[in-house]
Amino acid sequence: MLDCLFCKIAKKEIKSEIIYEDADNLSILDIHPVAPGHTMTISKTHSENLLDLPDNKVGSLFLAVKKVTDMLKKALNPDAFTIGINNGKYSGQAIDHLHVHSIPRFKNDGGSSVHSVVSNPPPENIQTLANLIRKG
Repeated sequence: MLDCLFCKIAKKEIKSEIIYEDADNLSILDIHPVAPGHTMTISKTHSENLLDLPDNKVGSLFLAVKKVTDMLKKALNPDAFTIGINNGKYSGQAIDHLHVHSIPRFKNDGGSSVHSVVSNPPPENIQTLANLIRKG
């Protein structure tokens, strides 16, 4: 896509701190990091979100996420990681190009789990929701 920031980064039209690259993906340091080593892995295939990414690119993307997370572990020795995707505008996705965050976590870093992102429990019980989802 012509105006996509991450497509321009993938084509190296815009400078970024690339820490990993393969044929399908690129991992860059986030310019607004929430932790040391906060990295985003993007597919070189423009996809607005995970559901838009072609099936034959999904495995490659997550293999790249695994590799870069291992690199971060070896370099920074964090205590843990939060790995996540903001999938769509209302989840907090700011750039309309799929990207997976690998965020090194350190004991007492003040962060929380992904369960702290939203507080909107369903009124239905989980069996009712499961049936609804399965019927899809």
